[in-house]
Amino acid sequence: MKIESVLQNVSEIGELLNGIPHGIAILGTDLCILKMNRFLEAITGYVTDEAKGVYAEFILRTNFGSKNLICKEVLESGDSVSVDGNIINRRRKKIPIHFTVTRLNDGQGQASGVLIVLEDSSVVKEQKLSHQEQSIRTEILGHSSKMEKVLELMAVLARTDASVLITGETGTGKDLIAEALHKSSQRARQPFIKVNCGALPEALLESELFGHVKGAFTGAVTENAGMFRLAHKGTIFLTEIGDLSLPLQVILLSVLDDQEFYPVGGNKKVKVDVRIIAATHRSLRQDVQQGRFREDLFYRLNVLHLHTPPLREREGDIRLLLDHFLRQFSTKLGRDVTEFTPKAIDVLNEYSYPGNVRELRNIAEYSANICQGKAVELKDLPLYLFKPLEPSPAPPLYRDPTMDQQEEQRPVTIPAQAANSMAGSWTEIEKELILNALRKSGGHRKQAAEILGWGRTTLWRKLKKYKMA
Repeated sequence: MKIESVLQNVSEIGELLNGIPHGIAILGTDLCILKMNRFLEAITGYVTDEAKGVYAEFILRTNFGSKNLICKEVLESGDSVSVDGNIINRRRKKIPIHFTVTRLNDGQGQASGVLIVLEDSSVVKEQKLSHQEQSIRTEILGHSSKMEKVLELMAVLARTDASVLITGETGTGKDLIAEALHKSSQRARQPFIKVNCGALPEALLESELFGHVKGAFTGAVTENAGMFRLAHKGTIFLTEIGDLSLPLQVILLSVLDDQEFYPVGGNKKVKVDVRIIAATHRSLRQDVQQGRFREDLFYRLNVLHLHTPPLREREGDIRLLLDHFLRQFSTKLGRDVTEFTPKAIDVLNEYSYPGNVRELRNIAEYSANICQGKAVELKDLPLYLFKPLEPSPAPPLYRDPTMDQQEEQRPVTIPAQAANSMAGSWTEIEKELILNALRKSGGHRKQAAEILGWGRTTLWRKLKKYKMA
């Protein structure tokens, strides 16, 4: 009888719970989930219909042991409990959370259930900063003239609600910029949902984006809310938007125009309020000319445009980033590696960083692990830094449209001692890196991609390119 009473109350206050900018779950005395609000659905990746009747610890997977024990203590004592920890959501993302567990009572003062409130700690920390630009500058490192322009533009974009297209070479920090824009916007306390458009085949991606109804296709045994629904009131980040198929581009254009869509197999439209940030390392203008990307969708996404400069054009930022990442990894490893020697800095400053900030970060991590002293020397740097690159490398896949069309690509320079020491090409170096990563991971491609600092789709493309698949 108590559960029915709680369920009736839950139904009455459902809309009220959805208006609270924290994750909320209501459990019965058996510690099974009765109701979750929209914000918790976004955090966990599960909708209430899927989670209803399931033990809470199977949906709210935390790092502080069995949550059932905490909830039982609260039910017995009536005292609320607050604890900090992490939650692993359906997409295996770890989110820092502050949990508060409170007992619910019926009209006679007897325990009838449990209320759990989950507050995203990372968002709370961001809200303490008083200015949007200050928030952005804590996330993005760089003091070169080009990065200053990016940071200034980000502060402006954060104050708007229009679609943003972020372009730039791989490894330039497009994902970090997108999340910083969200955290500095008015939607900061709402969900930030990231979707890699190149990671899934078309059929699965449509269901991932827009959800599906039960029975929509073989294997659809439950309803799937879809990322757009989970991002309601927040931001959805579509990375590698250039890999989106033409049929899905049509659906996305409709969502941008109407803010509504049909789930796969459904006949009832779902309305959403979502800000879209898209990113690509490709030239969408060129894709439009070649018929691979819809022109109307391009202009709809490109309302606001932000280009991330490659590391080779960020004068002065290399040393800043090297020192930052070396400190970070040194602390993480419990080591006392504090600096790079002048000779090591000379090599690192002259390298062209085709993998941009991601590659620089990997070099710093490698050095922090290998170095046995307090200063990173030449012998502690990756060997491929001493191999000369091809004299005329291909231009990057994306060029900043504001640059002069006639401007030549900046030539790649290498240390003199490196050029005389070893021979090889970037293609050979990249093949060697991939083979080493696959050996270390025992042939496991996902782990190999993590070792290289790439996404799984990037590794897949490289394997196909070099005919190693």
